[in-house]
Amino acid sequence: MAVYVNNIVINSGADFSQTLTILDSLGNSPLNLSGYAATSMMRKHANSNTKTADFIVGITSAAQGLITISLASTITSAIKEGRYVYDVMLTSDSNVKSIVVEGMALVRTGISS
Repeated sequence: MAVYVNNIVINSGADFSQTLTILDSLGNSPLNLSGYAATSMMRKHANSNTKTADFIVGITSAAQGLITISLASTITSAIKEGRYVYDVMLTSDSNVKSIVVEGMALVRTGISS
C-alpha cells in the first residue's frame, strides 16, 4: 500500500467529513479494501501520548478503495484552534497493520462557531 500525505482543514464547531481514496503499493489503482478495518486519530504532534480525537472511519466503497473520516460538531467544538497531525491505519483480516494516509490537520475557529 502506498502512504500518501493529505492535509485537511477542520472548522471548529462544525461537522467534518473527508473521503479518501486508498491506492495500491504502486499508487496506480484503488486498493480493494474487502477484509480490512480502518482507524484514524489526531494528536497535537506525532510523539504526543494524548489523543486529540478519534475519527469515525467508514469504508464507503471497498472495491473503489474509498474511506470516509469524520468528526461530529460536538467533537470539533472541543478542539483548540491550531495544527495537529493525523493518520489512517488499515488492519487486514490477518492482523497486518499499515499506515496509508498521514498529514496535518488545521483546526480553525470560525466566526459563527
